Amino acid sequence: MEIDWKAVLIGFAVTLALGLISGLIYVGSDATVVVLYWGTVGVLGGLAAGYVVGGTVGSGALHGGIATVFGSLLVLVSAAFTTLLFAGIIPTLGVLVFGILLLAFYAIPGALGGAVGSWAKHRRATRKTTRTRA
Repeated sequence: MEIDWKAVLIGFAVTLALGLISGLIYVGSDATVVVLYWGTVGVLGGLAAGYVVGGTVGSGALHGGIATVFGSLLVLVSAAFTTLLFAGIIPTLGVLVFGILLLAFYAIPGALGGAVGSWAKHRRATRKTTRTRA
């Protein structure tokens, strides 16, 4: 399977933008809210990548997962950098270790969103082609 880097970059940009915006909005919120926006950001980033790539559901899931992990990795690096600037080395190590452990879990909502995005694009394309005029 060939990877469509345009779709990955679009999903990456959506994940990055939503991750940074939601990180600024939800600072100091409850843990349940953090998990909720973490899943939402992953699903929306994967949805964008899956919709752009189209094709099969498996292809959309793969592209959505890759895009979400890349976006989440960049958000993790920026979070670690700001933690290093404002909190010190020990909290930064905690953020990095916890973030690396969670990085694999970022692929799950991204893959789910990518599968839904490619399914929606395929459904829309088949609906357009089946309409004929007599």
